[in-house]
Amino acid sequence: MSPKTAAPFDPKQLARPELLQLTPYQSARRIGGRGDIWINANESPFNNSDLDKVNRYPECQPPELINAYSHYSGVKASNIVASRGADEAIELLIRTFCIPGIDSIACFGPTYGMYAISAATFNVGVTALSLTDDYQLPDSWPTQIGKAKIVFICNPNNPTGTVIAKDCIEQAIQAAPNSIVVIDEAYIEFCPEYSVADLLSTYPNLVVLRTLSKAFALAGARCGFMLANDAIIDLVMLVIAPYPVPLPVSELATKALSAQGIDTMLTQVASLVEQGQRLSAALSSFGANVLPANGNYVLAKFDDVASVAERLRDSGIVARAYKDPRLVDAIRFSFTNEQQTNAIVALFDGSAA
Repeated sequence: MSPKTAAPFDPKQLARPELLQLTPYQSARRIGGRGDIWINANESPFNNSDLDKVNRYPECQPPELINAYSHYSGVKASNIVASRGADEAIELLIRTFCIPGIDSIACFGPTYGMYAISAATFNVGVTALSLTDDYQLPDSWPTQIGKAKIVFICNPNNPTGTVIAKDCIEQAIQAAPNSIVVIDEAYIEFCPEYSVADLLSTYPNLVVLRTLSKAFALAGARCGFMLANDAIIDLVMLVIAPYPVPLPVSELATKALSAQGIDTMLTQVASLVEQGQRLSAALSSFGANVLPANGNYVLAKFDDVASVAERLRDSGIVARAYKDPRLVDAIRFSFTNEQQTNAIVALFDGSAA
């Protein structure tokens, strides 16, 4: 599929105008330098940890980490920004492109709540559209987003676990040529065939968000990535914090992205998918309406969700319920290891004590 003919996309036309004249903060690491005695950053000379150089400020964008993620994702290193989880990347985009009190974003619910919350904390408007009954993009949505600067699409979608076909995502990118279209791929390792990261060179208004919190088992480390073209990356780097990636996080993440780390991730993803299939089958047998699972979780709808929630609480199982009107009868179950899955399955197949 080839993109529609349109005027060249220039993200500077969407950026907050004051940023175009902004000189970013020049941290000690951005300025750099050569020498044996480093006294340019008001750091302590004492390392009181077993972790080498932890007394020194880290690189803003650690080269080893960026290169490791480039090798893993197939995206050029210059098109990657590491952030404190994908959540920071969401905020960076809003801060870079949206003028508080004037601009807006668009998103499609039910979906991840931080798009709207991040916008609200910056006094940026939210055009909240609804996914269709089968959780696809609604018809004619480009005419409904107004002048939204950023359009967020979660794929696979959280919390439904549903996916939008890659060709439909590409059509969505084309349909909003004057907006930045952000595809949140936090769970893409569970369905890599749906990724649109390979389209970054084709569509300059495309941004892809990634994280190591899910498949890579590093939720506590808070490491995410924004993948985008050079022009968007340059603008985001004007507003990013001086040191967004702590040294221990960078080292953990780089190790996770090694060949051995990726092999471990793939093995664990396969295990989670297997346990998720068992869980989905048990929930279906119990009578739940179970949505197709494309992440590391499944959303199930129950006729009597209150009694199911009570059953879970009484058994010491903490799952996720929702207040969204479309999900009030639903519970989201994250996939887990075999032992814990056995306990959950037993609860729903009647074999629990």
